[in-house]
Amino acid sequence: MKPFDIPSEPRVTEMAWPTRIVFGAGALQKLPAHAARLNMKRPLLVTDAGVVKAGLATRVADVLKGAGLECAVFDRVEPNPTERDVFAGLEAYRAHKADGIVALGGGSALDAGKLVQLLTTHEPPLSRYDDAKGGDQYVRDDLPPLIAIPTTAGTGSEVGRSGVVTLADTGRKTVIFSPHLLPKAAVIDPELTLGLPPSVTAATGMDALTHCIEAYVANGFHPLADAVAIDGVMRVGRSLVTAVKEGRDLAARTDMMVAAMEGAMAFQKGLGASHALAHALTPISNVPHGLANAIVLPAVMEFNRASCTARLARIAAALGDTANAREEVLAANAIDRVRKLAAAVGIPARLRDAGVQEKDLEHIAQKAFQDASHQGNPRAVTEADLLAMAREAY
Repeated sequence: MKPFDIPSEPRVTEMAWPTRIVFGAGALQKLPAHAARLNMKRPLLVTDAGVVKAGLATRVADVLKGAGLECAVFDRVEPNPTERDVFAGLEAYRAHKADGIVALGGGSALDAGKLVQLLTTHEPPLSRYDDAKGGDQYVRDDLPPLIAIPTTAGTGSEVGRSGVVTLADTGRKTVIFSPHLLPKAAVIDPELTLGLPPSVTAATGMDALTHCIEAYVANGFHPLADAVAIDGVMRVGRSLVTAVKEGRDLAARTDMMVAAMEGAMAFQKGLGASHALAHALTPISNVPHGLANAIVLPAVMEFNRASCTARLARIAAALGDTANAREEVLAANAIDRVRKLAAAVGIPARLRDAGVQEKDLEHIAQKAFQDASHQGNPRAVTEADLLAMAREAY
């Protein structure tokens, strides 16, 4: 197996890892210190009803209030955030006369918090900032501070520089990207995930795996991203099943929080066709993002196999494959191991099992082709290719 890949014509690339990360069991207690560092006195806590029901919003609000901060709670973020959620959050921010945001939850709440942050100083509509249309050039650095606190181990949005939202004018999940959207601090406390249901643990964990795999094989150049991506693959491979089946295993939960963080750090290099399809599956077929990624990932890996054989072989090794075999064999083994891991944590095998209608596949492929994620795919894709992958996963 080749030790590494050297691009024949490496491009000039800018790389950065700037997020302030507070990590570990009990990290939540450090939140007031970082709020003070950022001069927050009246934070708006942006979250969702599920996090409130689990008691986590009260837990975080109590930590803030115990330190003398005037905290208000906005809990109307939907599982797949829309513009309506963001504008409602903006209204709550202004009503509270807030001076910063603490975003608490999974990727939806964290992304919504970033976009509320954006609109506090930037004019609508959100479509103006669509990354696929060069909207990042309009994002300035005059944003209020944001602290992100994840309650799932999946999206890694706490260390990411993008927010994903479904826009009203296109009906499409849209990536809004800028380094200015990076949280000023990520407070990552694995204890907050101990009560996460098995099904959510499985889907979000497979989302983290998809981030790591797609970033590792993406067509960009970023050796730092490659290093953390392959480490993330290893951590998911060794800990996801335990996290799903023994949900209060803090070591496994910690491993998964690291993997999620690494996946989001890595995908600044690029993503691929799995994410393009998942971004279409959620608004069209109401399939949660992580679940959508988990189901389509093997079909996408198979499509890409000949274009990134050596890297898929290393993924097999990271997932525990010890076979002394040719790269072509190991690449196939990587796909098989992903399928088996998904099955072991209860992920449906086919899109039809997740409620997707066959009649919608062409529309899904059309929307997926409009999504910028596939531009990072190691093998160039057409709309027909995306349809073929969707059919393969169906």
